Amino acid sequence: MADLVYPPVIFLVKGFWKYLGLQFNFRGQEHIPHKGGAILAINHVGYLDFAIAGTAVLPTKRYVRFMAKKEIFNHKIAGPLMRGMHHINVDRSNGGPSFDAALRALKSGEIIGIFPEATISVSFEIKEIKSGTIRLAIESGAPVIPTIVWGSQRVITKGLKPNFKRNHFPISVVCGDPIFYPPTANVEQSQVHLRKVMLEMLHEVQKSYPDNHAGQRWAPARLGGTAPAPLN
Repeated sequence: MADLVYPPVIFLVKGFWKYLGLQFNFRGQEHIPHKGGAILAINHVGYLDFAIAGTAVLPTKRYVRFMAKKEIFNHKIAGPLMRGMHHINVDRSNGGPSFDAALRALKSGEIIGIFPEATISVSFEIKEIKSGTIRLAIESGAPVIPTIVWGSQRVITKGLKPNFKRNHFPISVVCGDPIFYPPTANVEQSQVHLRKVMLEMLHEVQKSYPDNHAGQRWAPARLGGTAPAPLN
């Protein structure tokens, strides 16, 4: 498919990162396939996670088609951009069409970006994993690449005042080993497995994060932060 909108948006996004002075640490990009379908399963801590994860994939010369709620597509400015970048409209009250669209994209060789928790985790821990990611992997045969974003919540996230000052926040993105779920895989067991893998990755990323988490509102209680406790 023709990508006339994606390149100029990337140019603008990179300019925004430069303005913010963000210090990116991208790891695991060798796990992104250079061709063929794949599912990027990303934890969700901030509103910029999709743009940051997409930026991390750019060195592979591939674009990520993100699954995003329909409200974004209904926005008069964001909507045309989302459609122009061939992202996938998700109606949470009727997920069938978006599932079918994502499946077609995977089978045509696209990388699909999914937030398996469905919403931002205000505790900054990983919530329960929804079944859609696993079902897409099973039906498409595409690998799931668990991906962790950390630090984006310091810029803008749910329940906190945005901070768009030039703060030079460190932002980590790590792509893990591809996981293949065969047609015979049990969906519920696979959900538990994917969450376990992502939790282990998150803890490793947090351990190597250069800034102290103690006493910070953007950090989970487990690390001494003051974020709300997990609900599950």
